[in-house]
Amino acid sequence: MADDDYRTEADSLGEMQVPADAYWGAQTQRAVENFPISGITFGRRFVRALGIVKKSAAKANRDLGTIPEDKADCIIEAADEVIAGEHDEQFPVDVFQTGSGTSTNMNANEVIANRATELYGGEIGTREIHPNDHVNFGQSSNDVIPTAMHVASGEAVVNDVLPALATLKDALEAKEEEFEDVVKTGRTHLQDATPVTLGQEFGGYRTQIEKGIERVESVRPRLEELALGGTAVGTGLNTHPEFPERAARYIGEETGIPFREADDHFEAQAAHDAMSEAHGALRTVAGSLNKIANDLRLLASGPRNGLGEIDQPENQPGSSIMPGKINPVVAEAVNQVHKQVVGNDAAVSAGAAEGQIDLNLYKPLLAHNFLQSAELITNGSEVFAEKFVAKLEADREHCEERVQQSMALATALNPAIGYDKASKVAKKALAENKTIREVVLEEGYLDEDEVDEVLDPRKMTERGILGEE
Repeated sequence: MADDDYRTEADSLGEMQVPADAYWGAQTQRAVENFPISGITFGRRFVRALGIVKKSAAKANRDLGTIPEDKADCIIEAADEVIAGEHDEQFPVDVFQTGSGTSTNMNANEVIANRATELYGGEIGTREIHPNDHVNFGQSSNDVIPTAMHVASGEAVVNDVLPALATLKDALEAKEEEFEDVVKTGRTHLQDATPVTLGQEFGGYRTQIEKGIERVESVRPRLEELALGGTAVGTGLNTHPEFPERAARYIGEETGIPFREADDHFEAQAAHDAMSEAHGALRTVAGSLNKIANDLRLLASGPRNGLGEIDQPENQPGSSIMPGKINPVVAEAVNQVHKQVVGNDAAVSAGAAEGQIDLNLYKPLLAHNFLQSAELITNGSEVFAEKFVAKLEADREHCEERVQQSMALATALNPAIGYDKASKVAKKALAENKTIREVVLEEGYLDEDEVDEVLDPRKMTERGILGEE
């Protein structure tokens, strides 16, 4: 490339050639060259969070008089552009970098400083608004990155994950009501069990998601603690005593989430148990999604040689060789989401437990994996709800036919004729390919009125002892 395609920027190690149209500076350029590892860079949620942190820090510093008001105003305006996504391409640093995330913090400092310098009337690279002395004033990578991590994760949970789970809960609840009168064979150990309604099964799924929502909600208070103000090791060296509380308040105003200063800055920077706990809630939710998706795949198996109790939507052709085959492709995608989230959880739990003494050194890994899991659960839940669950239909005739053939109906005979006789009935019915009703009448254990009362599949779906007054 021609010489005019680059400009010279400098840091404490010397000069670097930076693309002329880049807002980033020397430290970002070094990181780009030092970490060509995955090609994965931080996405929209995290870059937005960085902008929010830098904007809020500038507002707090402006209030406290620690940086000039006119320069703070330019930093705030530049940070607003970062928040809005106008400079996402200016964040090229690989996720796999220095464990404190210093490269990404300096990336934000340099981009915002150079853009703020332009707004101030200066030229890029002149440092009239300085990345360290102004944009990063009263901060350290060691408190900025965990703060951005919590802000991004908190926003992902509140604005993405919880609404998506609510959508899925509503879809399951609608099917619970629609299927409340569909009596079918229950199954334990994948073997026939006593009758249930399809609505009861969907009610169980709905409750799983409701409890998942409660689990995610329950971790929010720890996720809403912010490390900002601890600077290098948690002592708050080189920052104003009022800075942490003011900056956290501004972050809360920007996001609509009640973020607050960490209870203990040493804990907030040296350990990331809150991230591990919060991701654990996501992992549990992913497990619920997996269980529900697996059940629905089984219930829809067939169409002629499976359970066939529900009809699945025809989302796309299922085979490149078998004409007419339809597969539960959306449910399978949800199964894969679960496996990825479990993998991410292994990384998050391991990373959160690491670091030495006063700093956890897995911050970029924690942020990336958490946000990916949140995105997968969000999108997976919405797609599952809209393209699969909402389109399910019950095969009512098939459910009724199969429940009458179930050997497990004999369970209801226990109070009427005793376990031993009921067992004999079940074995004979299976051996002679007869229904439980037919064998009970043949053996003379009950008359027809008594059989009608005791072997009523619908009544078997409710608590109580059949045949008793």
